[in-house]
Amino acid sequence: MAEGAPAQARPGCDGRTCPGVPLAPIIRASGSNRVRNMKSFSILAALLMLGAPWALASDALPEAQPAMLSPPASDKLPSVDRVVVRKSQRQLTLMRGGNIVRSYHVQLGLNPTGQKERSGDFRTPEGSYRLERRNPRSDFFLSLKVSYPNQEDMRRAHAHHWETGGSIMIHGLPNTLKHEPEYYESHDWTDGCIAVSNADMVEIWMLVPDDVPIDILP
Repeated sequence: MAEGAPAQARPGCDGRTCPGVPLAPIIRASGSNRVRNMKSFSILAALLMLGAPWALASDALPEAQPAMLSPPASDKLPSVDRVVVRKSQRQLTLMRGGNIVRSYHVQLGLNPTGQKERSGDFRTPEGSYRLERRNPRSDFFLSLKVSYPNQEDMRRAHAHHWETGGSIMIHGLPNTLKHEPEYYESHDWTDGCIAVSNADMVEIWMLVPDDVPIDILP
């Protein structure tokens, strides 16, 4: 199960696109959240109707399903080659060729400052990983699994005889909300995962191919 409790990230930072790369429509933070949600969910609904392979998974565990989505082929959906999370800025950025494709506001673990050291410390990891699995039927609105722990994480935890923990995800809101929606926009609320709004999660899901590297910075 993904490390996460209840909450919602704010709708997203200003959309920025990279020059020379086919562009997806820019969605700015100043626009209507309702319009953005309708567009994003309409795209997801269309994919489901087309029988996309990842829509057929049935496992309820966020980490239980191998990545299956192929890189976007549409001229309007640029595929990204790197994801960067800056914890102190609460920002997730999608990159392609060193250029910014999209940026999103995120919420982190309940104890967000510092490196994740052990299971149950409610921290979001820091380091270099990959997005290794995806699950459309997780306990949250879509989830992409971060390959935590890496070798350095395991070495550090084992030196102290700690369990490393795991199941670190990028995901949307919990399927069953435990707080009012406004709470998720302004609080770090997960057990260590990286949370975004459901509308932003649809975009990330569609733009990020399998096995993309992700750098999580302080």
